[in-house]
Amino acid sequence: MRSLVIDIGNTGSKYGIFEEENLLTNGSFGNQTSIPQELQNQVFDHAIAASVAGDTQFLQAKLSVSGSFLELSAQTALPVLNLYKTPETLGADRKAGAVAAHYFFPGRNCLVIDAGTCITYDFLDSEGRYHGGSISPGLQMKYKALHNFTGRLPLVQQIDQNFPLIGQTTQESIMSGVLAGTVAEVNGIIEIYSQKAKDLIVIVCGGDAAFFESNLKGRIFVIPELILIGLQRILAHNV
Repeated sequence: MRSLVIDIGNTGSKYGIFEEENLLTNGSFGNQTSIPQELQNQVFDHAIAASVAGDTQFLQAKLSVSGSFLELSAQTALPVLNLYKTPETLGADRKAGAVAAHYFFPGRNCLVIDAGTCITYDFLDSEGRYHGGSISPGLQMKYKALHNFTGRLPLVQQIDQNFPLIGQTTQESIMSGVLAGTVAEVNGIIEIYSQKAKDLIVIVCGGDAAFFESNLKGRIFVIPELILIGLQRILAHNV
């Protein structure tokens, strides 16, 4: 079975083509007018699309799918138990991350950290129950907030592995505040969950995962395609 999964995020879209459980290829595109020809030129057995930014109807008009075309929603069956109090407001990427964590580490307590536009933390226990987590601003969002909500602070965008702890210029001070501050935040969250959940597995994904990979304490698993794999597992659970 060849399947297509598409994750439509706040700042761009990602896709993956699977043969059964194997990810054959993946890529990204900007918006609905730039869907890659690679996707438009073939027929898929099944497909799933998830969006945090709107509906996915435009995809169905441009793609060829012989079987089911699933739009991930609050009503979609999941291979984990969702204990979130407002499932209709839970982001598709957060659900997919939890499902993928359960797939990779069954029977383990897992904390999924998705470091993108926002940084999301999602906890799945060893019995396959998704509890929820938290959402905080991502690195670029923090940079933009400092610039947009002050009169004189410049817009900094640099994400440097060797960021200064003690800033000696305004730009360095902003980098220290955002980068060192966020690393401290993430390490602190991991420590709190580790105290509450035995033998915690920490999984990091998202556009800024590489930055955190080399700056976080302890052992973490970086799985860049985590959300795509989670979507494929949800699709397989429903067809």
